[in-house]
Amino acid sequence: MPQADVDIETKPLPTSREIPIRHGDFETLCDALDYAATGKTGFNYFDGKARLKETLSYAELQIKAKEMAKRLVPFAEKNARIGIAAVSTPEFAVMFFACQYAGLVAAPVPLPVTLGGRSSYERQLQRMADTGDFHALFCPESMEPIMRSALNDQAIPVMTFESLEKLPQGDTLRPFGKDDLCYIQYSSGSSSSPKGIIGTQSSVCANGHGITKHGMKINESDRATSWLPLYHDMGLIGFMIAPTVSQMTVDFIDPQDFTRRPITWLQLISDHKGTLSYSPTFGYELCVRRWRADRELDLSSWRVAGIGGDMVRPEPLTEFEDLFGEMGFGKGSFTPSYGLAETTLAATFAPLGQGLKKHTIDMARYTRTSEAVEASDMTREEDRRTFVACGKVLPDHEIEIRDFDNNILGEKQVGRVCLRGPSVSPGYFRNTQATEASFFKDGWLDTGDAGYWLEDQLVVTGRFKDLILWHGRNIWPQDIEWAAQAAAPHRCGRACAFAIGGAGDEKDIMLLLECRTRDPKLLDEIFTAVTAAIRLEVGVPVRLMLVPKSTMIITSSGKLSRARVKAKYLEGGIIDLQSETPLTVVSNSGDAG
Repeated sequence: MPQADVDIETKPLPTSREIPIRHGDFETLCDALDYAATGKTGFNYFDGKARLKETLSYAELQIKAKEMAKRLVPFAEKNARIGIAAVSTPEFAVMFFACQYAGLVAAPVPLPVTLGGRSSYERQLQRMADTGDFHALFCPESMEPIMRSALNDQAIPVMTFESLEKLPQGDTLRPFGKDDLCYIQYSSGSSSSPKGIIGTQSSVCANGHGITKHGMKINESDRATSWLPLYHDMGLIGFMIAPTVSQMTVDFIDPQDFTRRPITWLQLISDHKGTLSYSPTFGYELCVRRWRADRELDLSSWRVAGIGGDMVRPEPLTEFEDLFGEMGFGKGSFTPSYGLAETTLAATFAPLGQGLKKHTIDMARYTRTSEAVEASDMTREEDRRTFVACGKVLPDHEIEIRDFDNNILGEKQVGRVCLRGPSVSPGYFRNTQATEASFFKDGWLDTGDAGYWLEDQLVVTGRFKDLILWHGRNIWPQDIEWAAQAAAPHRCGRACAFAIGGAGDEKDIMLLLECRTRDPKLLDEIFTAVTAAIRLEVGVPVRLMLVPKSTMIITSSGKLSRARVKAKYLEGGIIDLQSETPLTVVSNSGDAG
């Protein structure tokens, strides 16, 4: 509701549950909400200036979700898929849990502002609706026009949250049982066809238990704060479902508000004594860039500052520690973790209080032998690379590092990260080919990530599909991107590296770098500095193009989609700031991706 409509007596929901804490030991999400509803906690929704807009206690959520579920039971058969626009408002929580009580499979979908233009968004939404075989799509009234436009050629009704209140109400519920489905979580969209990852009641409850009992060790005084989008697993599972199964209060701000005013995130933690919050590395980096020393913060309550959703980069995190350490942020608060939607959310957590466990290796040795050998005094500076350990595997789960012949590798040997356990999804919805490529009959999942063991902790080094093979070397694109960003001045933003052209040694390596200037002299200086740095630090020639800000295509979780940026480049959709014209590129038939 608008700020003006808020009762001045409205207060945020408390931290204290006033019921005994339970760590996700439920068979279904309905069971979890039924228990949480007997306490005093729930969700608080704040605006971009840290002002309270609305509250939704678990007791209110249960009542409203059950009322809506009685309308949805006659509306659709059990297990029908319902797309829901995942807005950071009470309506989304109500609709998601209404689906649980009505036996309908919720499919949270991204919002229009996140996918780089209306046409791109509409294509993504069409693919999601197709692969999920949606019975209907629910959204706020403000989003109805673009949703209808996207689904114009499909017989899928688009219904507003307001119109659903007018559906005839039945008198029965149809809650999911322990062996039923729960939701469909779409992959981040780094490829052209997003895959619908199946979440079951058992896999979701198992991961919720692992996160709350073992990963973050949630206690009676914990309170969560989140800006993460609810259409991504880190927001949906980590900060809506995990708090529900542990009866914890959450303070939400909208992702757009975070982007505009990232310090509001820290302000909420300070004001309400938040103890748990997560972000990809870029969120912490954004706070450092936007800090203006215009307020006082007390971050001493923040005991778990989680890092997930993308590669953990130590340099910006160290800057965050140094800056906000003066405001109470603890050196041991950072908690790197590893997971993916195919394992519901989390697979590993760093031991609480450990902070950033760094491992600097010799990348020249790494690329030759696939071994993570510590850098020595003899290692050239440009060959040194620091990774961060992502912690230990959750109890009842297993991780193996394997080579491409499925041999299990030892410590500091780099290979495929494979995972098994009760949190693993049964596969992709109605996509047998993709399921068989990643999910094996013996229960193991090939995550597609590369990593190695550092003692008993997992270190992730990148995605195998992004690896660039150049003159017999394995080049990780993030090495090029990070070197460029380190060499570029503050007027530069995201970078993206990928290979184009022929096969093998005939490939060229492209590097796109966003710039927040169009001054020709400054662009020339940036071009010279970055080109020299890449040659020195990575040792490969690149074709550098300086591009406008917001050129990159970012997935729903904030990750760079190299595949989609590359496709945009090959289609001639990228502007070269040093020529101010879109670049027309004819794709070589030997370039498959």
